[in-house]
Amino acid sequence: MDQDFDNKKVLIFTDMDGSLLDHDSYSHTAADALLQQLEEKQVAVIPATSKTSAELLQLREELHNRHPFIAENGAAVYIPDNYFAHEISDTHYKQGFYIKAFTETRAYWQSLITPLQDEFAGCFTTFKQLDISNIMELTGLDQASATRAAKREYGEPIAWQGTASKKRDFIRRIQELGARVLQGGRFIHVSGKCDKGQALKWLADCYQETMPDVTFHTLAIGDSQNDIAMLEAADMALIIRSPVHDMPVLKRQNNYYSSKNTGPEGWVEGVEHLLGSSINIEKTLIVE
Repeated sequence: MDQDFDNKKVLIFTDMDGSLLDHDSYSHTAADALLQQLEEKQVAVIPATSKTSAELLQLREELHNRHPFIAENGAAVYIPDNYFAHEISDTHYKQGFYIKAFTETRAYWQSLITPLQDEFAGCFTTFKQLDISNIMELTGLDQASATRAAKREYGEPIAWQGTASKKRDFIRRIQELGARVLQGGRFIHVSGKCDKGQALKWLADCYQETMPDVTFHTLAIGDSQNDIAMLEAADMALIIRSPVHDMPVLKRQNNYYSSKNTGPEGWVEGVEHLLGSSINIEKTLIVE
């Protein structure tokens, strides 16, 4: 972590599906050259996604990414062992990572969903009810990837088949039980009162506490409703155009960019716009 641009550092928090990864093919090829440039300049690219830790461990290998990551829509932050100079408090250690959990485990949320299945019969299917072949069909993932996707730890994704009206009723009912519902690109996600924005702030504070002489600036990248909290929390926001749904609408009035391209092409377009086409980070930290 020895990048230094006049004591300024950029942290990039990025959604994966539909943002850094193509919505249909899950390819990140279009962004690979830029990702390499960012890594060479010691700019941390931090996945912040609805994906499981099992999925992200595989993706980090593919992306040659050594940085922390945020799993299951902000449910937990995973910090690699020896990444920071000292151990981060209020975490637990598991299989090479210090983990900060912001919500209850998956089993708790399943216990809230199960009693609602009669009331909303035929309207939804939970991940728990899907076998691997079903997950493959719904997501387009191969068998190994679908198996990793099924390893939820903190929340429960739901494939909705009912009407929009019934969906609103379901969301109201599950919220009354204390859950938070986030709309992703393919599923609605039932979990606790956590989100990517809360996780972004907590992890950015970890960087700041570890390197107090450095000024950190955060860039959040996403394409869906479940990215809004993160896009609002960061110093800068990049909204990726989606081929399948409307772009999320933000309250913020400045320091954001909406891409013209989709997926990783839009990712490159937006990062270059916000940080400079030559990735001259200190030149364009904040864009009005």
